[in-house]
Amino acid sequence: MEEKISQITQEKIILNGSGRTDAGVHALGQVANFKTNSSIPWVEFPLILNRLLPLDIRIKKAEGVDDNFHARYSAVSKIYHYYVLNSNLNNNYLSIFLRNYVYCVYKKINLEEMKKASIFLQGKHDFASFACSGSRIRNWERIIKDINIIRKGNIFCFHIEADAFLYKMVRIIVGTLLEVGKGNINYLEVKKILEAKNRKMAGKTVPAKGLFLMKVKY
Repeated sequence: MEEKISQITQEKIILNGSGRTDAGVHALGQVANFKTNSSIPWVEFPLILNRLLPLDIRIKKAEGVDDNFHARYSAVSKIYHYYVLNSNLNNNYLSIFLRNYVYCVYKKINLEEMKKASIFLQGKHDFASFACSGSRIRNWERIIKDINIIRKGNIFCFHIEADAFLYKMVRIIVGTLLEVGKGNINYLEVKKILEAKNRKMAGKTVPAKGLFLMKVKY
C-alpha cells in the first residue's frame, strides 16, 4: 500500500496501521493513516488505490483527519470475531467452502457453559495466561470491554472487544472457552487459569483462519 500510495502522490509515504495481525487472520475493518501534500481529494483515494492493489486488499473508504491522528495510538478499542463451525464428520460439506474462514470442531459444544466461563474474562485483568509465551511484552494488563458468544445454526461467533490485545490473546481465549464448551474443563476453572498468569494453564491456540478484525474504534 505504501508503494501504491507513493506512486499516486509522487511522495515517500509512511503508512501507520492500527496494529499487526497474525498470518492467516482476516480483517474487515483494518485502519491505516498517512500524511500527504497531494492535491488529490481524499474521497478519490479508494477508487484509485483499488485499481492498483491486489484483489485481496480493498479500500472501503477514506477520511480526512487532523495531524495528531494515528491509526494505532488514537484507537480506544478493537473488536475481533472468531468463527467456529461445529459439525460432525458425516455432515461437514460446509467446511469445503468455509475452510479458510472458520475453525472446525466436530465434538458437540455447550454454548451456555462457555458463556458462563467468559464472564470471568470481562474487565481489567492480567492476561498473561492468554498471551503467547514468546511475547516480549511485560505489561499483561488489558481491559476486555465486551465478550459474547452467539450461535447461528452450526456457526459459533466469539465477539471480543478490548482496549488492546496481547499477541494471540483472542485465539488462546477462544481455545480455552472451547475446552469448556467440549466439557474438558469446568467453567469455574477459567477464573483459576486467569489468576494463575501461566500460559501453560490455558487452552491451545486455535488457528488464525477463524479470526477477523471487525472494527477499530476511535
